[in-house]
Amino acid sequence: MQFSKQKRRKRIHWRIRNKIQGTAQRPRLNIYRSNRFIYAQLIDDLAGHTVVSANSLEEAVANDGTKSEQAAAVGKLLAERAKDAGLESIVFDRGGYIYHGRIKALAEAAREGGLKF
Repeated sequence: MQFSKQKRRKRIHWRIRNKIQGTAQRPRLNIYRSNRFIYAQLIDDLAGHTVVSANSLEEAVANDGTKSEQAAAVGKLLAERAKDAGLESIVFDRGGYIYHGRIKALAEAAREGGLKF
């Protein structure tokens, strides 16, 4: 049985989500990627709320570079906001996407910003 690209990604994402969970001390870094923008948020699954978020729609992220450069800027911005919130360690949730391209750029920029995962 063939699945669409979106259904396949959702199935992979739920398989990942069954194994990881974010807490207040170690929230889950969730990533959503559209064709044009990228969104990232740190989620406390136990309380059910978003602790910190960043996306490529914000004015703090320069929209003149490539999509990978924008993803890296989102990762740096998220790391700064997480540091301000007193968070250093997180759980990475790639959202069913392959760890490649924009997802990798965002994750590496967040690591360079001081997040540990």
